[in-house]
Amino acid sequence: MNHPTFRFLKSSFFPPKRWVFFLAILFLATFSMAQEDSLKQEKKESFRAMFYNVENYFDAFDDPLIDDSEYLPNGMRNWNYSRFIKKRNNIYKIILAVGGWSPPAIIGLCEIENYFVLKQLVYETPFSKFDYRIVHQESPDRRGIDVALLFDPKIFQLITHQAIPINFPDNPESKTRDILYAQGIVFGTDTLHIFVNHWPSRYGGELSSESRRHFVAAELAKHVDAILLKNKEANILIMGDFNDTPTDQSIKEILKAGDLSKENRLVNLMRNYSGNLSGTNKFNGDWAILDQMMVSPALVAKENNFFVEGDAQIFNSAFLMEKDTKFLGNRPFRTFLGMKYSGGFSDHLPVFVDFHEK
Repeated sequence: MNHPTFRFLKSSFFPPKRWVFFLAILFLATFSMAQEDSLKQEKKESFRAMFYNVENYFDAFDDPLIDDSEYLPNGMRNWNYSRFIKKRNNIYKIILAVGGWSPPAIIGLCEIENYFVLKQLVYETPFSKFDYRIVHQESPDRRGIDVALLFDPKIFQLITHQAIPINFPDNPESKTRDILYAQGIVFGTDTLHIFVNHWPSRYGGELSSESRRHFVAAELAKHVDAILLKNKEANILIMGDFNDTPTDQSIKEILKAGDLSKENRLVNLMRNYSGNLSGTNKFNGDWAILDQMMVSPALVAKENNFFVEGDAQIFNSAFLMEKDTKFLGNRPFRTFLGMKYSGGFSDHLPVFVDFHEK
């Protein structure tokens, strides 16, 4: 038996062709929205920052303004142009390896002699295809070794930079490396403040040189406080060879770099490493975490548009190491072991950390 009413409803409200068309439109809209969400997720960016003490990256030319006699062809180390080129290429290989076959977007370096050796690294190796920029200023260090910053301008757009001089009030004639400060924009929106450090060495004894590092820590703390006073959620990245460990007074008490707490000014991303079995430098058989990366609390608390997740890492791949013939285990494969040329990389290991967009 036919039911006209039912036929009316079926043909008027659910016409088969229109129903199929409606479902197709609904499916395409849903798919399009899902694809758009997926693309948004894919567009979220990240970048890597690294720091590396490259161990005496000198050219082979005499500079009468500094004491570079040790690294000249007639010097005690018999340094020459071919050794310089090998050193340059070794540094490039490490930077590329840390970045995973493309350089980290932000690269802090120390023990750099001058702008020339940086240009050689950035423009005269395969590095040149990445179009990086250099931030460097000559420091008053007696041996002429400086800190420097290399960066990818597609990720970090430089606004300004300056060298922060270190003047010891009790000994004005004593000179050390400046702290290099750079300010720029990342992800096109957020400001990032970067400080690259190479604090006074432990040469002559850790305790006898301690006060010099305490003074530099206090100077750095002043500049960090000035930034945080203007903006408590400022993004700050501090990296360097501090010649002190995360538990030493200069780092823990003066700079106040530790865990994320109200008592601390900064979060030390190396605080969870133990120097007993690993570190960034090995001296007389003992490892120490001398090379560190620190950030302002906002970068860990995810207050802004990008953040750090997890600790910084020590890059200790096997090719960077050699067997420690005097002590147990391995040690960094250095350029020189004492006065003997080894042709290795550095007496320090690089450190790195990843930043992520929200």
